[in-house]
Amino acid sequence: MAGISLQNVIKRYGHGAKANQVIHGVSAEIRDGEFVVIVGPSGCGKSTLLRMVAGLEEISSGEILIGGRVVNNVEPAQRDIAMVFQNYALYPHMTVFDNMAYGLKIAKVPKAEIKTRVDKAAKILELGHLLERKPRELSGGQRQRVAMGRAIVRQPQVFLFDEPLSNLDAKLRAQTRIEIQPLHRELGITSLFVTHDQVEAMTLAERIIVMNGGVMDQFATPEEVYSRPATTFVASFMGSPPMNLLTQAPGVRAGTILGIRPEHLVLDPEGWSVQVVHVELLGAERLIYGRLGDEQLIMRVDEGPTPPSVGDTLRIAARPDKLHWFDAGSGKRTE
Repeated sequence: MAGISLQNVIKRYGHGAKANQVIHGVSAEIRDGEFVVIVGPSGCGKSTLLRMVAGLEEISSGEILIGGRVVNNVEPAQRDIAMVFQNYALYPHMTVFDNMAYGLKIAKVPKAEIKTRVDKAAKILELGHLLERKPRELSGGQRQRVAMGRAIVRQPQVFLFDEPLSNLDAKLRAQTRIEIQPLHRELGITSLFVTHDQVEAMTLAERIIVMNGGVMDQFATPEEVYSRPATTFVASFMGSPPMNLLTQAPGVRAGTILGIRPEHLVLDPEGWSVQVVHVELLGAERLIYGRLGDEQLIMRVDEGPTPPSVGDTLRIAARPDKLHWFDAGSGKRTE
């Protein structure tokens, strides 16, 4: 096993004045055995960053170290990593056993060792009864587990996951998320996991890298990312529904932005006057969408006997211990 060190990593496509820089000096220290999720919207640079760690993309400047060794010019096959992609990339004519064993056979690992490794991975992933089946006989979730098994049997220093759950339906995604956590605890291998899904990031990660336009906006635990977002981008991206970001609410100074999570707004007869424009019922709770001046505001409330209706006026206040302040110019958190 090994940690990963990203030191001022930059990626540009092209040269000179026409160069397009897509990664802007990312630095991060990922600890040995840690599970880190890289999250962000499409085009933010998260997959490019992962591919540079894998050696599938050259870096323009900076250094990447795996286990203390600079790997900038090391071929992917020599980095001692295993990668799980969005598409399963299984060989359709091979059995599950042969798919999982293929890389070991190419590396000329003895047959007895191959069987031991495959059987162990199959047991961990609950694939033992499927080893003689072909990929076409498997569900999407089973195919993804086979792809993960193929990575596990290699016993690498680092796992790299590039949106591996995005082809699964919502129920399978949730189920597979639950399976990944005990798998990582058992194997203890350093893992980088890329996703655009903030729920996936919050539930899987020990720490999260939030990418925004090629910049790392925050690198912190899920709890800190949610409760102390470093920027307005992190505040609005991490959380569903997103944090309210207000500039016109009473008490907000010019040049500042007030952030408040929907669950931290309460009914208060002395509060702001908010007109209800939409109500969503989500089982045991409701989301109330309102207008505060020219700005939209979302409030999360428990299901009650008399829900508000569109057009109603409510008095709403923010919990004073749950306020977040940001600089309007830079978008960065202020105290």
